[in-house]
Amino acid sequence: MSLIAEAPDFLQVYSDGLVKRFDPETVPASSKPSNGYKSKDVVIDPSKPITGRIFLPHFENQQNLLPVLVYFHGGGFCIGSTTWLGYHHFLGDFSVASQSIVLSVDYRLAPEHRLPAAYEDCYVALQWLAEQASSEPWLQGADISRVFLSGESAGGNIAHHVFVKTTQRNNDVLVLKIKGLMVIHPYFGSEERTEKEEAVADDDKECVAMNDMFWRLSIPEDSNRDYFGCNFEKHDVDASVWSQFPGIEVYVAGRDFLKERGVMYAEFLKKKGVKEVKLVEAKEEPHIFHIFYPQSDATRLLQSQMSHFMKRY
Repeated sequence: MSLIAEAPDFLQVYSDGLVKRFDPETVPASSKPSNGYKSKDVVIDPSKPITGRIFLPHFENQQNLLPVLVYFHGGGFCIGSTTWLGYHHFLGDFSVASQSIVLSVDYRLAPEHRLPAAYEDCYVALQWLAEQASSEPWLQGADISRVFLSGESAGGNIAHHVFVKTTQRNNDVLVLKIKGLMVIHPYFGSEERTEKEEAVADDDKECVAMNDMFWRLSIPEDSNRDYFGCNFEKHDVDASVWSQFPGIEVYVAGRDFLKERGVMYAEFLKKKGVKEVKLVEAKEEPHIFHIFYPQSDATRLLQSQMSHFMKRY
């Protein structure tokens, strides 16, 4: 048995198929309000399993229904959890800043469950939300006519593909109305390298190699990086899908070598006729800074930008 893939401190994959994961600091859910919100873990589909964590801003006397943000974590489809400290604090604080209910989804991970498993699992989470909105006590204040999809890195990729899936299976989640997408530092790729990927500085070469490894572990074994889940230009969908897209904001970071892919994605959507596409850049920030530094000024600004986007819809 030999080590064939590794993300130091997070993941080891061995030649016999054994996968070892090492979680960073995690936070348990708590029904006791802290920092203005409370949280609860839920089982979405025990057979897979798919789980989630609900974040609810705390009110003494809540009168109005609140919009719902469904969030998909990143991690190259191979690592990550809604229980990780960075996700817990970012999403809990966001629920307060935006006055929204947040459902953060834990989907099955690759390489044990390669794409499109993550897309299917996260679509199931939308079905669960539609079905449970009338019976789950923590969703009784949810306005499911104002649902937003978001996620960072691989989670941004998932948000895109889950929305496409909703247009193809509309009857399944008809009760929900997805009003907008907020795609953060999206993780896409292709067999053809971009100019920046070809000419990466020495300190970025490790990032490129790591992303290559995650794609190798997450796409179907008989596929390459032109698989539709990696290369959005290769996704063969009906033209009507693009006309059904809601407003979308694509967030990129100036010090993220994946910024180029985010810009390409926004331009692609515009060319496809998506009516409202806005690119927002955090010029001096690295990839997924809001998860690594959930209390930073840049993160507070991102939360404000996302909150304003939701209020427009």
